[in-house]
Amino acid sequence: MAQMFPGKFAYFEGAYIPIENAKISIMTHAFNYGTGLFEGIRGYYSEKKNAILIFRLKEHVNRLVRNCRILCMEISETSEDIENICIELVKRSGFKEGVYIRPIIYKSELSLGPLLKGVESKLCCYVIKLGDYCDITSGLDVCVSSWRRLADNAIPSRVKATGSYINSALAASEAKQAGFNEAIFLNESGMVVEGSAMNIFLVHQGELITPPRSESILVGITRNTIIELVKNELGLNVIERPIARTELYVADEIFFCGTGAQVAPVRSVDRRIIGDGQPGPITKKLQDIYFKIVQGENEKYSNWCTIVPCE
Repeated sequence: MAQMFPGKFAYFEGAYIPIENAKISIMTHAFNYGTGLFEGIRGYYSEKKNAILIFRLKEHVNRLVRNCRILCMEISETSEDIENICIELVKRSGFKEGVYIRPIIYKSELSLGPLLKGVESKLCCYVIKLGDYCDITSGLDVCVSSWRRLADNAIPSRVKATGSYINSALAASEAKQAGFNEAIFLNESGMVVEGSAMNIFLVHQGELITPPRSESILVGITRNTIIELVKNELGLNVIERPIARTELYVADEIFFCGTGAQVAPVRSVDRRIIGDGQPGPITKKLQDIYFKIVQGENEKYSNWCTIVPCE
């Protein structure tokens, strides 16, 4: 579990305040019912540029604002305001290393009742230091979880709702208690969905396969990035279709992707070695392309990075 090393300031109730003063009441609706919505956004420090490059900031903020409709949330800040808040907090952090930005829109009323419509919402945001969330070099040993992924008609996975991450916590905890690094979710139909908190890709006979949006997945920003890079840079097909559990065992390569996971190879599934047990060639190529982009070393994708100069 990653330790929290926060920046000095948070955005809370419309102002930048010391992080230690950004607190909510125990009666807050979001604390009692899990009625919060968040984004996880990475920034990468470039020594060459002496700047932190926030990866796909606009896309993350746009998703956050769109998903507010699902949870009936309205706040005074615009998308542009939220982008500027993220940038300002990175500036004020003084960090010269990788960072993670967490904007949260939450039901802020001190009220009872698991309702959404008509319950006041507010925005808060903080920044922490963040290195590698999981092993991205040697490969992960994972298992198929006994827990099932939440269905879209129960708690939508496309919404990064704070309360829904109990589902992720159950799967990840079960995996780690059994000696694995990570878990893979199936849905109620028994089809592969994603990791505990990241999307999944399989490589099979030169094609990349990933579950479709209709399979109760988070439609990840990094997932979309990988699909675009596979097509544009590797010239390979990406097939979005349901994946059976046993397809995991016969895949040539498997990797997770996400803001936290980045591009993380999978070494084994349910103690069955994937490929030769090493990160595969396509996974390694994607890692190389991805990290050059987020470090600002590929001008073709420079519009994906918001540059925040360090003092």
